[in-house]
Amino acid sequence: MGTVTLGVSIAVPEPHGSRLQSCRLGFGDAAAAKIPTHVTLLPPTAVDPAARPRIEEHLAGIAAAGRPFPMRLYGTGTFRPLSPVVFVQVVEGGSACGWLQERVRDPRGPLARQLQFPYHPHVTVAHGIEEERMDAAEAELAEYEAAWTASGFALYEQGRDGAWRLQREFLFATVAAAERTPEPENAA
Repeated sequence: MGTVTLGVSIAVPEPHGSRLQSCRLGFGDAAAAKIPTHVTLLPPTAVDPAARPRIEEHLAGIAAAGRPFPMRLYGTGTFRPLSPVVFVQVVEGGSACGWLQERVRDPRGPLARQLQFPYHPHVTVAHGIEEERMDAAEAELAEYEAAWTASGFALYEQGRDGAWRLQREFLFATVAAAERTPEPENAA
């Protein structure tokens, strides 16, 4: 039957997502064309396709317990020499991301898994490219800043072509409720 590869992340909204993806491509990281700009909550994970309903139910439950929170990116960092990655740092919202990713990977849930490295929320801007291009990425985005309110997270699936595609968004309960509530009519 095989498996599918899923990931869960918080999308970096526009115009920031496109700008960082363009920068990543400009540094020579061709994989960026197939990866939406994001903060990972669950890294690529192989699952049985039959588990998809249970996975989506699990993620919906997490979103129902979540609340919107501020996210702010500022400056760069790197995981080198352990991993060939340069990233933009999450300087606000990291603890909320940590809370979410722990629940996504709950040992009793359908996405239980151990991580290769301790969880560190970030936005990758260069991965596995030449060292001088990694250095350029780290220097050029050293003052980069972006801020938004995270209103949920999303489930992605990696296609046979290597591209990650949005499967479903999971809005936090207060956001979902606000979207369902009609605006009051103006009494004037």
